[in-house]
Amino acid sequence: MPTALIAEDEPLLAAALQAELARAWPELVIVATVGDGASAVGQALRLKPDVLFFDIRMPGMGGLDAAAELADAWDSAGTEPFPALVFVTAYDQYAVQAFETQALDYVLKPVQPARLRKTVQKLHTALEQRVPSSARPMAADQHDLQATADRLRQLFATLQPGPAPRPAPLRQLQVGVPGTDGSLVRMVPLADVLYLQAADKYVRVVTAQGEHLLRTPLKDLLPRLEPSEFWQVHRSTVVRADAIEAVRRDESGKLHLTLRGHPDRLPVSRLYAHGFKAQ
Repeated sequence: MPTALIAEDEPLLAAALQAELARAWPELVIVATVGDGASAVGQALRLKPDVLFFDIRMPGMGGLDAAAELADAWDSAGTEPFPALVFVTAYDQYAVQAFETQALDYVLKPVQPARLRKTVQKLHTALEQRVPSSARPMAADQHDLQATADRLRQLFATLQPGPAPRPAPLRQLQVGVPGTDGSLVRMVPLADVLYLQAADKYVRVVTAQGEHLLRTPLKDLLPRLEPSEFWQVHRSTVVRADAIEAVRRDESGKLHLTLRGHPDRLPVSRLYAHGFKAQ
């Protein structure tokens, strides 16, 4: 029997979607309902459902970010193909056009039975055409995962709000010195930074000499970094371009960066892998 996971942070909407699915698709088994993106990724990796219903807006990690992270973490060498994705969104004609352009399915909220039945029909067709990963070349699964990530990247770009005035670019970072209770602040030139990586409530500022912790969220730093100098390679990682020594692909198709004169290896999300094709 087909299985599904629902990720929706509003319990009433999650219950409404589950009730409508029971009417439109009685055979479907809901294996879990979660309320945030991180839990959605964890449960999807554990339960391997056939279908994912991801709300676009959830606390912490939204549905698009969760889908991208799941595509990175999915084992293309396993026996289960990547789940069919359906995004749950409030009605917005612009957003609906974006989903249709990228061939990603969607459900409007509040749930509209007619639209849900159309989605269920498409899912039936998609699941009937699936071939278990064990019967397919690994390269085909890697291609499918990358194609999903590419569609998500295009959707991200389409749904971004219009360009805002660009803030003044950063030249240095002000980092607190541990053990000084904030009385001493060190100035770290941006030219010395190898990469920035979000970690819990902090951002790791990694240089050739060591690392520091910064309280400013990575999403607030990104608009102040020159895109030609700092490349985003993962939802949580930004790397100085001229610090990259090489890019390697492992057997599962995932990319990792090595840095000049530094031992760290950094994973590249499938969402950003398009920036590292041989020329």
